[in-house]
Amino acid sequence: MTAERNGSTTIETTPGTTGTPAGTTAGAEITSTRGRWLHHWDAEDTGQWESVGRAIAKRNLAWSIACEFLGFVVWQLWSIVVVFLPGAGFTFSSGELFWLISIPSLVGATLRIPYTFMVARFGGRNWTIISALLLLIPTVGLALCVGNPETPFGAMLAVAALAGLGGGNFASSMANITYFFPAREKGWALGLNAAGGNLGAAVAQFMVPLAVTLLAAGTLGLPLAGLMWVPFILIAAWGAWKYMDNLTSAKSDIAGSLASLREPHLWILALLYIGTFGSFIGFSAVFPKLIMDSFGAGVGIPIGPAIISLAFLGALIGSLARPYGGKLADRWGGARVTVACFGVLSLTALAQLLTLPMGSFPLFLSLFLVLFAAAGAGNGSTYRMIPMVFALRASSTDSPDGGKMSAARKGSAALGIISAIGAYGGFVVPQVLNASRQATGGYQGAFIGFVAAYLILMALTWAVYLRPSSAASLSRV
Repeated sequence: MTAERNGSTTIETTPGTTGTPAGTTAGAEITSTRGRWLHHWDAEDTGQWESVGRAIAKRNLAWSIACEFLGFVVWQLWSIVVVFLPGAGFTFSSGELFWLISIPSLVGATLRIPYTFMVARFGGRNWTIISALLLLIPTVGLALCVGNPETPFGAMLAVAALAGLGGGNFASSMANITYFFPAREKGWALGLNAAGGNLGAAVAQFMVPLAVTLLAAGTLGLPLAGLMWVPFILIAAWGAWKYMDNLTSAKSDIAGSLASLREPHLWILALLYIGTFGSFIGFSAVFPKLIMDSFGAGVGIPIGPAIISLAFLGALIGSLARPYGGKLADRWGGARVTVACFGVLSLTALAQLLTLPMGSFPLFLSLFLVLFAAAGAGNGSTYRMIPMVFALRASSTDSPDGGKMSAARKGSAALGIISAIGAYGGFVVPQVLNASRQATGGYQGAFIGFVAAYLILMALTWAVYLRPSSAASLSRV
């Protein structure tokens, strides 16, 4: 039931009018003012949550996922577009193509920090609308650039950098949704939000090859790679305007962010997240080019749109594995699952290194899918570790603030910071592969580095969070 009161909408939460379930306490009254600002929101108030809060939160989550999904689509567009540039008449070097792949991740990771604070500054609904509409710039810009083979590399790189706007959306979307759900349901909601966004990378890599070849009536319609998403972006922005809400209770926690930066475990966890999420987003971005370089141009099997579109399987498997990594972490502990994931990553990278000379595409694809699954599961388990570590550290006199600041505040701030740092892996992975190709003409050197990195991160996880003699009491992580 709603009622107008002094220009605002009152959302009643009394048992007789909204069907509050028996055994719960009637929640506080939520009021909505112009601009869809909700006042007196309290997701931890059981009566309010069961009567009207859950429905409002689910509606906001649905449109948040839609907008974040498109953010990932735009973020990863250049990962698939670059493999078609030579066929469209562009003569960029392999190193330049790697920069077009990796620059969106560099920009997106950097934008995640300021994007985290935009929800409190502008409102979750308002910023979702703005951030969705900003995606029109890189999509239309891509269409203009790739339609002309004379476009200079500098202009292409600038437009590819703008695709990083889509990478920033993850931080603001997660920050917004965390305010809508109670602690007991926050993990599942954030998991859905993250997985829904990650799937955008897979969809982009599946749809773009089909669109630019099949929908272009026999020609290479590369501008469609950007233009095809414009209607969806407009629909998502309209849905956010129509159905999402702003919360007056959403506040920036700069003090919490500064406190979490002084916590040594933030930097340890950030390294682990670079190894897991960074591997996922980095290999997702570079996978189509790796397929083309390893099996195209008369090597191995003929490369066509159908084969290139198989690259979407990597991002898909990694996205679907993420929530299962969180579930396994709930049962066995995040540190144990993360160690196992790094073990699988190191063995798979080693197997890829040893079998690359064989030129077997089925084996190449299968090993990469295992790698994506381990990286995705590691995303979930590492992300699950963050609040657990900060909860255990909050009561410890070893913590930088002596346990004076709550675990929830520091853990929440750390999630945003670590997600931003981890996204830099999307830049590092392609550049390591690029350096290997430039130095040796192949990718074996890069995979040697990946094996070493995964083994070091596995040892670090064990030493800090699992070693029995560890000084930190973190055995439950």
